[in-house]
Amino acid sequence: MLDDAVSYYHQLLADEELGESSLRTLDQGLEEAKLIFGGRRLSPYLRPHFVAEEDWDRIIKICETVWGAIQKVKDAAVENEQLLNALGITPIERELVKIDPGYRAVSPTARLDSFLTEEAYSFVELNGESPAGIAFADAAYDIFSSLPVMRRFGERYHLRPLYGRRLMLDVLLRAYTEYLGRTPERAPQIAIVDLKDVPTTKEFELFQEFFEREGYPAIICSPDELEFTNNRLRTGAFEIDIVYKRLLVNEYLPVMKESPALLDAYRAGRVCLVNSFRSKLIHKKALFAVLTDERYRNLFDGGELAAIKAHVPWTRSVRAEKTSYKDQEIDLLEFIRRNRDRLVLKPNDDYGGHGIWIGWNSDESAWENALGQAVADGDYLVQERVQTARETFPALTADGRMEFAEQLVDLDPLLFYGKVGSAFTRLSYTELANVSSGGGMVPTFIISRKT
Repeated sequence: MLDDAVSYYHQLLADEELGESSLRTLDQGLEEAKLIFGGRRLSPYLRPHFVAEEDWDRIIKICETVWGAIQKVKDAAVENEQLLNALGITPIERELVKIDPGYRAVSPTARLDSFLTEEAYSFVELNGESPAGIAFADAAYDIFSSLPVMRRFGERYHLRPLYGRRLMLDVLLRAYTEYLGRTPERAPQIAIVDLKDVPTTKEFELFQEFFEREGYPAIICSPDELEFTNNRLRTGAFEIDIVYKRLLVNEYLPVMKESPALLDAYRAGRVCLVNSFRSKLIHKKALFAVLTDERYRNLFDGGELAAIKAHVPWTRSVRAEKTSYKDQEIDLLEFIRRNRDRLVLKPNDDYGGHGIWIGWNSDESAWENALGQAVADGDYLVQERVQTARETFPALTADGRMEFAEQLVDLDPLLFYGKVGSAFTRLSYTELANVSSGGGMVPTFIISRKT
């Protein structure tokens, strides 16, 4: 059904008038909705990503089962030094992790990055600290739904968008209610906090507009604009009840001494921080090493272990040690050295594709050098290659033309309090599907054929 749907959509684009009018609508919509990332189109494609209803139902069950296992890692790690070491939590991060956020969930909002193929469904990373893209995806749903080609396509297929901003607001309010221990008497005031001039600023504006339209005062600010006085966190005259933290811990640590108000208010229990600093526990990529290491099997039940085995790639922290691979003992460094055709080296705590070495794209010398650097760094992971998804999309060139090009397709389900509620898809010409390094995103529509 999906092959037929995509083929039909591309046939519709062959109609010159329909294609050109759709392109004009897309460009106008991107500009009006501020769907710009680093000065370029965030969605330089003329087709969304389609996922069949039955596939989406399966994805939901898998994601939520694996999320249950992830929550157990957090529960065990808070007071377990061995597990904190396995995750690569630094001393300063441990201090932050120990602060009780006032609610139980480790990451009320999270994103699982995955590949869906006909043969497999595999995760590659989890963003459990500050997942971006929710508001961008909502705006993209509105734009793509208005394309003339999508309206024609919708005459033959049911199209279901997965809006996320309402779910994100519900998450903030649920966390705040738990933090207070009661229902709030008034609408809480929300601060969206990140560094200045980040490429996701446009998304913050989309969230701010939505929060205020729903009756919740909101402001965008940076850590240096915050003050903690008289037991209240504020920026100027705006008193803050909830911090929607888009600021990564790695970005806050270098400026924490100069801008301590956020930490001071959080430590004093005077502000609800979502996601909290405790989310660092599962944001580390070494989470996948814990999930797939037999030493931690006792943390999970049978259903979780089956889901991990089927959908989470074998992962280990890079160090000189004996470990297991498919129930066989191996010397880890020698195994990495001999199997570059199926392995990836990646830093434990970075994003945007930084520091990643792809073994099957490296020659022997480059891989040996990468391994040496990973060992010297001391905080690297090795992960087994998974089946990646590729599809042909109508991509827009720099000069405004449309060309059909094969893209890597990274499907990113978004979880809200452990339940899948939204998603978007990142596309890339290269092996790395991330917007920071030049990829693009499209909305993910769930489709079925009309009878």
